[in-house]
Amino acid sequence: MARKIIIDTDPGVDDTMAIFFALRSPELDVIGLTTIFGNVDTDLATTNALRLLEIAGRTDIPVAKGADHPLTGPFAGGVAFVHGDDGQGNVHLPPPAGRAVDGSAAAFIIEQVMAAPGEITLVPLGPLTNLALALRLEPRIANQVREVVLMGGNALCPGNATPAAEANVHNDPEAADVVLGAAWPVTMVGLDVTHHINMTPAHLDRYAQADNPLAQHISRIVPHYRAYFEQSYGIQGIYVHDSSAVACAIDPSLFTVERWPVRVETQGISRGKTWPGNGERPLPPWQGRPPVTVCVGVDADRLLELELSRLT
Repeated sequence: MARKIIIDTDPGVDDTMAIFFALRSPELDVIGLTTIFGNVDTDLATTNALRLLEIAGRTDIPVAKGADHPLTGPFAGGVAFVHGDDGQGNVHLPPPAGRAVDGSAAAFIIEQVMAAPGEITLVPLGPLTNLALALRLEPRIANQVREVVLMGGNALCPGNATPAAEANVHNDPEAADVVLGAAWPVTMVGLDVTHHINMTPAHLDRYAQADNPLAQHISRIVPHYRAYFEQSYGIQGIYVHDSSAVACAIDPSLFTVERWPVRVETQGISRGKTWPGNGERPLPPWQGRPPVTVCVGVDADRLLELELSRLT
């Protein structure tokens, strides 16, 4: 049977690629999208999620609007220089015909998880606020979720939002510390692997050549995103962030992992840093925390071919 997943998302060019990848993968059954601030504000994230499902011909999938701001303060704002003013590479799509369901993303997560104990995997691709709020409202979901496979964090490498922190975690470190400390199984697919997965111009050309609306939409929105990576990192093409979490949900054998408790720094210039408590005897800040499966290596060629084969 296909694995039931809820994708928590802030679309975002890379979120778009990940959502379409999941929708075209028979191993996964996307039962809902929940939205969150990050690449864009939550209202625009919700609009984009609805638009993407219309492009994919999957308006049967519900969208639930999530939190507008982090647990402890205001949202710092989107990153138009990465994803465009519209979060879709400045292509400015028409408004969606559909609308989000009534109720919050946290309530939707709780409802779906409690109705199908042990069956649902959460795949958050943005800040972890909605998951933390769901835990706050109904702590029992930690024992009912099959797994959390998140894109975020940086255990052993520098950040991308700051020298210390990865962007998704940096947007709400308090929420990330809650989620990484809960009793559910968590796999962290962060910069330790995503910065080793380079989708080159030759790879990206395959989207333009594919005769399906999902690949064609990716081809339209990716130039703005690609320009950011080439100017900021000096690479050709893009790094594969959000799609890597979807790939992990499909085939964990793509990754090599370590198991460590993880804490998130919430103060000072290292705010948002994900610190692994590696070692046989964790120090007090990590004691009593469950181990997190941290991806530390990846078969990049196999992952790229998996994603491209599903969409092109």
